[in-house]
This record gives sequence, C-alpha cells and structure tokens, in this order.
Amino acid sequence: MQSISSTQSSAVKKLYAHYNKWRGTPYKYGGLSLNGVDCSGFVHQTYKAVYNISLPRSTDQQIRQGKPVSITALKTGDLLFFKTGWKVRHVGIYLEKGKFVHASTSRGVTISNLNDTYWQKSYTQARRPRS
Repeated sequence: MQSISSTQSSAVKKLYAHYNKWRGTPYKYGGLSLNGVDCSGFVHQTYKAVYNISLPRSTDQQIRQGKPVSITALKTGDLLFFKTGWKVRHVGIYLEKGKFVHASTSRGVTISNLNDTYWQKSYTQARRPRS
C-alpha cells in the first residue's frame, strides 16, 4: 500500500472540505457561485480557495497552465482534461485513488472515478499548475 505524504494528505483534506461546501451545486454555464457553476468556474474558484492560486477562468486557458503530467503520476490537485463532445472540453481536479471532483452538467458538483469507462474514453491530459 502506497503511503501519502503529510503534504499530500493535507491537500486531500482541504479539497474534500472545499468539495463539501460545493457538493450538489447545480451546473450553470458561466456560473461562479453556489447558485450555479460550470466546470472551469469550479476549478477557478477551488484553486483560489484551496491553493491561493488564480487560474484563468476558461478551460481553453486552464489547459495551458503548468506542466503536463502522466496519468500514472497524478497527485492531488492536478487538473484533468476531457473531450466530452465534438468541441467540448471538460476539466476536473484529481483527489486521490482515481477520484476527481468536478462540476458535472447532469449532477452538479460531484466526485467521479477516472476509471469509469466514460471518463477513460474522454480523458485527454493532466496538468500540474502548481509546484
């Protein structure tokens, strides 16, 4: 069993605490509040609250942040990018053990599993925007 460093453990706790505030918030394109939020808006708000890092607002800009990371080297807080439609990109934040948090169009802010077939098929890349 792989151990998690205290820094990693702290980051996981902070992300879960932030998620608990936002859990179930409905999806709203362009939204940035607990009344409604889209995927990139949730990532933008989460990074500001948890890491005190101001990421760009859009998925197209977020995908250019930081450095690429292999799916086998994911750490808590890494950004996960998916192509969920012909021109549609989706972004979430890696938690741990294959789980990630994101604003889903159907379920609002939720936790999903990267190993689910849907996410495996639409996964495109991961990036680490912080050190």
